[in-house]
Amino acid sequence: MRQLCCLDNVKHDLLQRLFAAATHDASDAMCRWTNSPIRLTLDEVRELPLEDACGALSVGDEPQAMVVLTLGGEIGGAMVLMFDEGNGRRLAASLLGEGAEATGSWSELEKSALTETGNILGCAYVGAITRLIDRRLIPSIPYYVHDYGASVLQQALSAQAAATDSVLVCRTGFHHAGEELNWLLLFVPTVPLRAAMENALDQLP
Repeated sequence: MRQLCCLDNVKHDLLQRLFAAATHDASDAMCRWTNSPIRLTLDEVRELPLEDACGALSVGDEPQAMVVLTLGGEIGGAMVLMFDEGNGRRLAASLLGEGAEATGSWSELEKSALTETGNILGCAYVGAITRLIDRRLIPSIPYYVHDYGASVLQQALSAQAAATDSVLVCRTGFHHAGEELNWLLLFVPTVPLRAAMENALDQLP
């Protein structure tokens, strides 16, 4: 039976604070990794109906550069970092200290830059969620995918479609040397992880 998940305003605000702290931790980690002034900002946390997710997130039908990280353990989920072609190229170039190539195959260094970004951001978020629910989550090694965004998004959501009606989305901004590169982090908790998060929020003073 599908469950209707809906955050009230208090829980939404608490999650906003949780993910803002995780994004701050990720910014610090990326500054250390790249030895440059990189800043991440949390622009939005919202809940979407599953059937509306692709359209609302404007992933479109164009190929996207993506980094996928799954969460294992007793409860789990998935995180997907999504970039359009231009933003993904510019992000990789800024991390590598090179000029962005607009066309051609993605190099192994570019892929590595994106997957390392996914690893840093994913681990920051996993750490924040682990502290909240006091249960272990085991992040996978992130992997690079270049595919149609809607297809990968649907695959990430398919495991939840039979059990829940909504998905949590965190939208972040990436800032480097005065330039903003917009990208999307999609966090898809399993129903047990979603329940653990909400239960933990209920226990907060």
